[in-house]
Parts: sequence; C-alpha cells; structure tokens
Amino acid sequence: MKKKAQHYKFDEFDWSRTLGTGTFGRVVLVRSNHNGRLFAVKVLSKSKLVQLFQVEHTNAERALLFAASHPSEAAYDASSAGRCPFLVSLYGSWQDTTNVYLVMEYVAGGELYTLLRRAERFPVTVARFYAAEVVLALGYLHRMDIIYRDLKPENILITPSGHIKLTDFGFAKYVPDITFTLCGTPDYLAPELIAHMPYTKSVDWYSLGILVYEMLVGAPPFVAPNPAMLYQRILDGRVIYPREYMGDIEINFLQRTMTKDLSRRYGHGKVSEKSRASISSLEKEVDKVDEGTENVMLDPFFGGIHWETLEGSAGEYFGRAGGIRVPWIPGEGL
Repeated sequence: MKKKAQHYKFDEFDWSRTLGTGTFGRVVLVRSNHNGRLFAVKVLSKSKLVQLFQVEHTNAERALLFAASHPSEAAYDASSAGRCPFLVSLYGSWQDTTNVYLVMEYVAGGELYTLLRRAERFPVTVARFYAAEVVLALGYLHRMDIIYRDLKPENILITPSGHIKLTDFGFAKYVPDITFTLCGTPDYLAPELIAHMPYTKSVDWYSLGILVYEMLVGAPPFVAPNPAMLYQRILDGRVIYPREYMGDIEINFLQRTMTKDLSRRYGHGKVSEKSRASISSLEKEVDKVDEGTENVMLDPFFGGIHWETLEGSAGEYFGRAGGIRVPWIPGEGL
C-alpha cells in the first residue's frame, strides 16, 4: 500500500514553546494528544510566503522532505536506499486560512551552532565525526538528485545520542544536472553561485569544507564587514590555514573541497579503479552513493571513520573528545 503523508489538525497537539523563529514563521515544540510523543511543528505564514514569493519553495521543501523521509514512495531515485538516519523526518502537514504547518521530528539536542559556540572550536576527532555524518546525509540527497544548498551549523541538529540530523530544506532542489539559482547563506556560498555561473552538487561539498574549517577554527574562512566584501573574498579564494588547529591531512581536505577550480573539487572528478576497490567493502554496509560522495569518503581526512558502523559510534567519539559533550537534553516534561 502506498504511504501518504499524514494530515493533522491543530487541536491534536498540546502546543508548548517556540524552538526558533525565521523569516516566514517559527518552529514550535508540541506534544501529541494521542500518544504523548514530541514533535517540532514548522508554522509558516501564508501571507509572508506570498509577499516574498516563497510559495513554490515551500511546496518544494515539503515534497523533498517527504521524499527523504519516505524514500520508497519518492519520485526520486532512492527506492532501494532506505531512510537516512542523518536527516530530519517529515511526518505530515496541514494548513488553515493563515498558516502552513509541517509536522517534523523533534531533535532534543539543539543546534550544532550552539555547541560550537560553547566549545569555541572542536578537536579534529569531533569535527571529523560530525563531518562524516554530514557526508552520508548529503550523499543520500545527491543520490536522489537533490542539492541541499544551505549547509551551516544552524541547520545541523544534535540528537540525545550525539548524532546529527540535517534540517531546513528551504533551499533544497531537485537537480539532475545543473542549476543557476543564487541562494544559501553568504558565508557558505560557493564562488560559482556568487558569479552567477551554472553549478552542480559540488556546491554542497564546498560548503562542507567551510563547515569543517569553522568547526576546527571557530570561525568561517571568509569574513567581512559587508556582503560585497565577503563575496569578493570568496571569489578571490585566499584561505589562511592555522597550523595550531589543523595538520596536512586537514588542510589537504579543505583545499579539495573549497577550491575555486571545479576540475579539482570533489563532486566533479571520477573515482579511480584503485579508489573504487578501497571502498568496495563499504558498499556492503553503506547504501550506494554517487561518485562525488565516494571521493569525499575516500579522503585521508576520514581515514579513521568506520562508515558501516558510524550510526552507533557517537559514544566512542565523545568519550575521547577531550571535554566536548552533547548539550543538555530537555526531559520529558514540557
């Protein structure tokens, strides 16, 4: 039987506190009146969506979230992949005269952004662990021909067990080949987006490099007092790699992800036969991924990662992380 997204009603939930706010609405913590389960409901103002020409984007976000949450029913190529544990699930939606409501998985640990600000920066082991789970999340989307386009610490949530969940699909797009739309967060934009050039899934790997840099250093590689200067620095592509926070392996990885030269960036090249042989053992445990994702997984930066058991390894990594801990997790009481 084909699975459909559930349709809920406002009075099916006990509405609690606001978890976050955005341009088009807010995310609210709710509890189901049927089974007591906690959810995060994204409340989007219809008037703001219309005023800011975001109706099409919202419909696309809902469709892509449902596709990622229920791959066997997706119109995209993921029918044999199963659900990705590193993506937030969409359970259903409804609307009334003023708002659209998206019922999503509640992730109790908060944002990676908050954890990073508290820690200032992460040791390489912690940055590598989070980055590896992001790789599997992006690789899953790329296999479905979805470009995420908004990777940043604020869009990465932490579960009580210390794993990541990628959230906010507002800029995600189904793109089998290339696209042209300028969107995303300024600090994380790839040069080709700023230059209004056609681009591919490799923009997500560029953003991964920015994310890893920020986790290791505590700040993104490009900062400026205004957007124009920021964009120019991104286009120039000159990056300082502080040796006190990273070694040759980390620097080489960042250079392969943040390069302006698309022929050298991950996501554009082919996987060599030697490299493919190295990853063949992974494919027995990890769902097949596209060639760009394979190249990233094979980088020496991820040499200590056991991809096939990554989902169950958070405790081991946090146990050796030198004081980094999962943030405080709220109890069951609202």
